[in-house]
Amino acid sequence: MTVSTAPVAIEHVPGAGKRRKRFTNKGRQVDDTALREVQGLLGERDRRRDHLIEFLHLIQDEFGHLSATHITALAHELRLVQAEVYEVASFYAHFDIVRQGEEPPPPLTVRVCDSLSCELAGAKALLEQLPGHLGAGVRVVRAPCMGRCATAPVAEAGHHHIDRATVDTIAAAVESGQTHPRIPVYIDFAAYSAAGGYELLKACYAGTHERDSVTQSVSDSGLRGLGGAGFPTGRKWGFVRSYPGPRLMAVNADEGEPGTFKDRHYLQTDPHRFLEGMLIAAWVVEARTVFIYLRDEYPFVREILLAELPKIEAAGLLGEAEVELRRGAGAYICGEESSMIESIEGKRGLPRHRPPYVAEVGIFGRPTLVQNVETLYWLRDILQQGPEWFADEGRNGGKGMRSFSVSGRVNDPGVKFAPAGITVRELIDEYCGGMLPGHTLKGYLPGGASGGILPASLADLPLEFGALDAHGCFVGSHAVVVLSEQDNMGDVALNLMRFFEDESCGQCTPCRVGTEKAVKLMASGQWQSEPLRELCQTMADASICGLGQAAANPLLSVLKFFPEDLK
Repeated sequence: MTVSTAPVAIEHVPGAGKRRKRFTNKGRQVDDTALREVQGLLGERDRRRDHLIEFLHLIQDEFGHLSATHITALAHELRLVQAEVYEVASFYAHFDIVRQGEEPPPPLTVRVCDSLSCELAGAKALLEQLPGHLGAGVRVVRAPCMGRCATAPVAEAGHHHIDRATVDTIAAAVESGQTHPRIPVYIDFAAYSAAGGYELLKACYAGTHERDSVTQSVSDSGLRGLGGAGFPTGRKWGFVRSYPGPRLMAVNADEGEPGTFKDRHYLQTDPHRFLEGMLIAAWVVEARTVFIYLRDEYPFVREILLAELPKIEAAGLLGEAEVELRRGAGAYICGEESSMIESIEGKRGLPRHRPPYVAEVGIFGRPTLVQNVETLYWLRDILQQGPEWFADEGRNGGKGMRSFSVSGRVNDPGVKFAPAGITVRELIDEYCGGMLPGHTLKGYLPGGASGGILPASLADLPLEFGALDAHGCFVGSHAVVVLSEQDNMGDVALNLMRFFEDESCGQCTPCRVGTEKAVKLMASGQWQSEPLRELCQTMADASICGLGQAAANPLLSVLKFFPEDLK
């Protein structure tokens, strides 16, 4: 074989070697009509990069979806690459992107929750029956937990929630045009102030209380972060204050753990007690801006805060801080603090590698205090009644009080304010009216979807941080789902793993692939324990954040405590 080195003759082509003049820019072109529409929606708002998700909400609220032309126009208006806007919009489940040539979704979407408590109450049948009962202009989709587990099954028509939903009640809401959020009765600014509200905050501003003494009282009370991690609140304040300013603060109001709804309860009944606690914490760490990150599944709470926050500002109670209300877009992962911070910055909610921790490098790279809603809710009572009021409560070694979100097979589900360390048996009998008729306790989730599943034989363990570690479980956000002999634990674990598969952000392979493979192995009907255990161990060891690290807990619990349900 020989290789010729002779020059190859090339036929002359007129204009060859010259760069052609481009008549248009690269990429999709900006549509003038779409640009005017986007500019009209944005109005005089600052074209800030961190407001990208807020702007996407404005467009979807107006048009019912995000068209390719509107995404292009928004990218142009914010001086961003189109791919950057698209990757953010496509990350969040509540944004409906309509690509060029595709038909937009129907005018109305009905979402039916298919998380565990709703599945126990008949959500599967609803999803099967609804399409045949609603008109062509209605889309029916399954949705993850809506934070209303005590009134399962739950559906949402537009932004109107339907508790204990049936085909008939959903159809009636659709036919009557009930698609807007229903605002519950709550304690407003005037009523809260008349009952002594904000006097403690005013005293802090006036110098009656010192930051160090307030921090010490909170530490003495034993108050922990009640979003799931349980980190001591006073210690966290000290960490944030140790870093040089300017400092920021973020409120995590994105409770998305299936079975959890306590924050919603406090936000929709007594929002100013939470807001006063928020402003006290912001004063302690000298936060310049406070971001309230609220899950999109709570539109009624958003309406409450939009109405009440201006009243606080008008009364001069914000102190040195500014408050920004940010709206989530349907991403459970944003309940993880670093993912929430990424979302606040207008990005995809991808967890950050740590260290550094957000107390040092948080929003926009500044030291950031992150607190859960319920943690802030109790600050006023603790500081006014003394740390002993809170610390002296508790049972079985627990310290303080806890809000348990209880759902499942009990007579009286709901938010139960009970002593820390109470057992699930005591919780059911003393606070929930016992088990439903015909149901006998078989097991329970002590801490939502990721907290594992414990059998009835361990119903006398204290529901407290660290008390369940030896059994591979934890209390987390204190979301207790009660299960009975009529429930198959293999099906329960499969429901939970499907949730994690859907909600994985996809950033790391162990979580992204592990949850998918686990669902396939579990759904096959033949659980192979060794491959599943190896998969669980890999996810726990190598996942970036708590989602992948804890996703396998229910699966492992079934293998350990309920092997009979796999036969």
